[in-house]
Amino acid sequence: MKQSVLVKDRPIIKEAQAIQSIIQKTLENGGAFSLWRMPNSKEKVLLICNSGITELDELSLEESQPGFVIAPFLPDQKKIFLKADLVFRFSNGVLEDGWEHYEEHEAAFEPDQKNAHSLEYHQATKNDQTPTDYALLVALGIRQIKKGIFEKIVPSRYKDIELVHDLDIFKTFELLDANHPNALISLVSSSATGTWIGASPELLVSIDRNSKFKTHALAGTLRYSPDIDLKAVAWTQKEIEEQAMVSRYIINCLKKIRVREYSEQGPKTIVAGNVMHLKTDYEIDLKEVNFPQLGSVMLKLLHPTSAVCGMPLAPALEFLKNQEGYDREFYSGFLGPVNFENESHIFVNLRCMQLFEKSVRIYAGAGVTQDSIPEKELEETEMKMRNLIDVLSATLNLKS
Repeated sequence: MKQSVLVKDRPIIKEAQAIQSIIQKTLENGGAFSLWRMPNSKEKVLLICNSGITELDELSLEESQPGFVIAPFLPDQKKIFLKADLVFRFSNGVLEDGWEHYEEHEAAFEPDQKNAHSLEYHQATKNDQTPTDYALLVALGIRQIKKGIFEKIVPSRYKDIELVHDLDIFKTFELLDANHPNALISLVSSSATGTWIGASPELLVSIDRNSKFKTHALAGTLRYSPDIDLKAVAWTQKEIEEQAMVSRYIINCLKKIRVREYSEQGPKTIVAGNVMHLKTDYEIDLKEVNFPQLGSVMLKLLHPTSAVCGMPLAPALEFLKNQEGYDREFYSGFLGPVNFENESHIFVNLRCMQLFEKSVRIYAGAGVTQDSIPEKELEETEMKMRNLIDVLSATLNLKS
């Protein structure tokens, strides 16, 4: 039934009803969608792509049509682009923008529980990595660092959680939204990607309507509790150096393209769910440096960053491809709105879950330096996974 009333000739359409019914109709028609909420924002945006996904070798932020991108971890793989065929915005629990499209197709958007279509699910692949194996992988990385093969490596792992009941993905999104105000909250589903949901705290590349380019170096992890004074957090030398490596990585990328006019602020302690990180912000005025393509150039140079791969890039990436034991797919790739109202905001795909028909896969990694202790890095991945496991626990009963 309709859940709308007329106010000043404009209908009030409830957010939950509209999002679910629009997505259901999109899936019935074989379309794709992305739903997101930007950091420190109250607005949700639902993008519908009915015209077919586009596979890209490289993404041009400056020349792209408005849409949403999701890219794999491996930089030589295709980026998936969803064109913004329809856009709906929600604020304060109601549909604020796009209601004319909703009203035009209201009968079609009425929810039909009997014919409800499921999200796009890929087949879950398996590997035999155990927590003990992960600790051994970290130890191998440390040995390679001490041999001078690379300075830092970021091995990752995943955990599969079997679903006893169907997952209410919209409730999951709402809980991530509530628990991670400083993150990009995203839900993406397409035939090319499957379905991913997450709360990423890490900005990769951003260009706003005032031609300001931003990125940041985010690394180092400590457990957070509400009684902690962020100004008095005592970071270890290992965490400080790990974050400094990411900062140096960004600065070296800027040096490669001879950009010296940038502002740098940090590092400072920030909260991301149940953990804290060190963050340094970088900003460049594209008009001042006369470099309008800087966003696309830096996106290619930065991905994958040393925060999710390691440094130097080539030997770190080769190590992970040979030793990690599984395909990360879109975990630690990037995603976000592109050329949307003359702005692009691309984030690293972290704190994310991949949805399968009967299970959920949660991913996490840890930055490893010569001062790392394998058992501590394993604990860090468990701590990061806890953010998402707690959200799942709040929505359904789990069995391991």
